[in-house]
Amino acid sequence: MPSGGQTTVIQRILERRAGQAPTSTEETTASIAVMLRVVPPPKALIACLDSVLRQQLERGITADTLDYVSVADEADALRAFLLEFRPVVLTDSLDMVRKLRARSQERPPFIVYFSELDDVAEREAGLTAGADECVGRRASPREIEARIGSARRIAELETVLRITLAENRKLSATDDLTRVASRRFFSKNFPREVERAARYGRGLSLVLCDIDFFKALNDTHGHAGGDQVLRQFAMRLQHNLRRGTDWVARIGGEEFAIVLPETAYDQGLEVARKLRDAVGTEPYRYDGTSITVTASFGLCGLNRVPSGERHLAQRVLKIADAALYGSKHGGRNRVTATKFGGDR
Repeated sequence: MPSGGQTTVIQRILERRAGQAPTSTEETTASIAVMLRVVPPPKALIACLDSVLRQQLERGITADTLDYVSVADEADALRAFLLEFRPVVLTDSLDMVRKLRARSQERPPFIVYFSELDDVAEREAGLTAGADECVGRRASPREIEARIGSARRIAELETVLRITLAENRKLSATDDLTRVASRRFFSKNFPREVERAARYGRGLSLVLCDIDFFKALNDTHGHAGGDQVLRQFAMRLQHNLRRGTDWVARIGGEEFAIVLPETAYDQGLEVARKLRDAVGTEPYRYDGTSITVTASFGLCGLNRVPSGERHLAQRVLKIADAALYGSKHGGRNRVTATKFGGDR
């Protein structure tokens, strides 16, 4: 999760880009949290002449921290970097730092320089050469891990900002009425959630829900009443989910998608049932009037998202939509669940 200062900087840039009134820090933070989770680990280049240091870094970096290649020769390292940009570079060569910084490139990498000695002169030399971070080769494993973690977070935040600006994301990331994620945000980030789950072999559940007889509600209470119900409905969904992990998007007039990362089928079914109770037990309030509302739910749950399957996100969405259709035509105000590859 980004710190408050980093979130504020990104928020201001997005608002200036979108040319709209400022949104809350909480909404911006929630959107960034989803994007930070679904982006793959940053690619990194380890270019260390010292074999002991190089092997230490290789042993200490896990697959969910950095996606790295390790090169011992400086010339090979430069070729590898030119072949594929890597936003994080770990090196013990001042010459390598200088050569990377001398290149004219639109997107510079974040360079961590490992100095022979942990003293002021060595750190100054590294920073003067163009390194972003300097650490002594004999630093403790915990300090090295922390420095690499910092480089990873900076690279992730830059990636999120670039994606956001490129897609003009804040123009439509949040649904104006309900303040949950928009349909466009869902269409972009749900496939990324599926890819992330497949990458690590984890579970995932998708719940679709639709407010029952919403047209009749609009006809009775007017569009203002319908809008008030939609706001309260979205709020109830959010309040019954894991903060910072699960997320909600409004994907149609009265239809919502609930994304449950790292949630297998059985747990997803429990969540769907809890949501059905949460949105339908207590009446909604509008202009002094109590309004009874229920909703139908459809679930597609995966105990372990398979890797290498094309268009998997679309398939999951289609299965969840079919389950929702089953609830609507089976009497409404119910949950229909389908296990991916299994039966209802």
